[in-house]
Amino acid sequence: MKKTYILLLICIVLIAWQKQSYAQDSKSEITRIKYNNPGLETDLAVGLWSTPLPMDYDKDGDMDLVVSCTDVPFRGMYYFENVSGKMSGKTVLSKPIKIESGKKNLTISYTGDDYHVMSPGIEYKDFAKNGFDNPSGVYDVENLHKQYPRKRVSQWNYVDYEGDGDLDLIVGIDDWAGYGWDNAFNKKGEWTHENLHGYVYLLLNENGEYNIQRQLQADGNDIDVEGNTNPSMVDFDNDGDLDLICGEFVDRFTWFENTGTREKPVFAKGRFLKNNEGFISMDLEMMRTAAVDWNQDGNMDLLAGDEDGRIAFIENTGIIVDNMPEFKSVVYLKQKAEFVKFGALVTPYSVDWDDDGDEDLICGCSAGYIGFIENIGGGDTPVWDNPIRMKADNKIIRIMAGTNGSIQGPAERKWGYTVLSVADWDGDGLQDIITNDIWGKIEWYKNIGQKGAPELTFKGNVKIDWKGKYNAKPKWNWWNPKPEELVTQWRTTPYAIDWNKDGLMDLVMLDHEGYLAFFERFEKNGELYVLPGKRIFKASVKEKDGVLLRLNAREAGGSGRRKICFADWDGDGDLDLFANSKNIELWENVGKSEGIVSFKKYGDLFERKLAGHSTSPTTVDWNKDGLPDLLVGAEDGHLYLFKNNSK
Repeated sequence: MKKTYILLLICIVLIAWQKQSYAQDSKSEITRIKYNNPGLETDLAVGLWSTPLPMDYDKDGDMDLVVSCTDVPFRGMYYFENVSGKMSGKTVLSKPIKIESGKKNLTISYTGDDYHVMSPGIEYKDFAKNGFDNPSGVYDVENLHKQYPRKRVSQWNYVDYEGDGDLDLIVGIDDWAGYGWDNAFNKKGEWTHENLHGYVYLLLNENGEYNIQRQLQADGNDIDVEGNTNPSMVDFDNDGDLDLICGEFVDRFTWFENTGTREKPVFAKGRFLKNNEGFISMDLEMMRTAAVDWNQDGNMDLLAGDEDGRIAFIENTGIIVDNMPEFKSVVYLKQKAEFVKFGALVTPYSVDWDDDGDEDLICGCSAGYIGFIENIGGGDTPVWDNPIRMKADNKIIRIMAGTNGSIQGPAERKWGYTVLSVADWDGDGLQDIITNDIWGKIEWYKNIGQKGAPELTFKGNVKIDWKGKYNAKPKWNWWNPKPEELVTQWRTTPYAIDWNKDGLMDLVMLDHEGYLAFFERFEKNGELYVLPGKRIFKASVKEKDGVLLRLNAREAGGSGRRKICFADWDGDGDLDLFANSKNIELWENVGKSEGIVSFKKYGDLFERKLAGHSTSPTTVDWNKDGLPDLLVGAEDGHLYLFKNNSK
């Protein structure tokens, strides 16, 4: 009995040691990579989601910028110092300094020379000095919130609504109950649920108590924008009374003119802000706004945080056109460069794109762009240039859902979620780009340039020969693929690789039901096609006879989303599988038998959490030691290096 116990203990220790050889976090460093490029200026940004709080944080007499970010792993409050003393859309701010933990639903409002930082029902007194350490309750939020059990945003601002010298409150609340979020298109592609709602409430101050509560109206109807209300009530048109501008979940701003008086506001029907270039709109979605005279010219401007962490300056020109202030189009603020970043939910692929002997990065992101980040320094610690949005046929590539391309509804219409790999897809010696996106369509961009000077043209769908079978698709898609059009689950990597080593590039990726599948390439009538996916991958159980490797069994909005790559991580001569997890999980290749490849799951490679939504792996060998290191794209848009210590 004692011998059995000792043997069992030895086995446990050996298994733990073997797992530790993969999970190296205790001995390996996770590094957020930097530009390493002195003098470079980049878009000012935090991680996913950004709330701008313009204030004189350092009390030196000029306007600085504090930005709240609530994502993983970049959560925090960041201070960008104004080192120029002046403010405009061209002002370059300092690198960020983390000063606090991040907090949701923050707002800033101004009374004279003072400012007030708030979250729902709470003011943080003297924020620059105390941060969140001196909260003061001003209202019981449940008096409003209980009406909206399905809300995402609750934004509170002080305003002297009636001009009587005390501070009232306006509150923006969105309502998701009727929207339902997921899988509600009919067969015509029409959304059968409600749109998002965004309301504005007024809480009047009577002798220091907020007892009167009512919903603000415009033109006799309750104000109702498309979610994410972001109400700002200031004198935008400089006529002496307070007007209202609201944001929304997507990208537009609605102007409600005060046609009443300073003491008794009456709001006209809402109109979208516009100028001679069209409607004023953000590049992405989920804005967070602050009304402030940013450039100190006497006109109240807007600062707006975008979903990808950037901050937009929307300048009020002071010109009135058709009873509406004219704002300039969006300009994104700049900072001194620090961390390499491309949008949000960045999906990197490492490749020598410009054929100069070092590894560059080609990346997708939530906004649907494809970016080229050039390695201009090489070496163990690359020097990076600013990301460039890539073009095909001389137009910037941007894939978007539109009103019915996202299974999660029309509110996601400006997202694209590009995921990609790079390979010589057509065998002409030049690197091409193969993509998947929010639609789940597998498409490719052909390189029609030359070595060292790539140029792209859009070639459309990757062709599949169904061999007389039906066109497989996710069962929740309201639309059907075209003949020979490969469609699978959304937001998952189309990994291009010559898996069977026959000289033709194949695809390994999730199929329409979430199984990892091999889409074999072949030639027909002078054209290249893929065959329907073969489920040749198994998850090892006790290192023998496993079950088919299904990386995602969820449906509709929960489907897809898996990001993968392959590399020989342990140096044993076969390809191991990496997939997104709270960071990246490793599946060791434990053998092949009769065409079936078995993978044993070792779990997360390290302890640090990089994912709220998703991560995306690629491998690099910047130090040219022959070992693949892991580069992880995170939802904050940054890239994290994890070195391979398997020697």
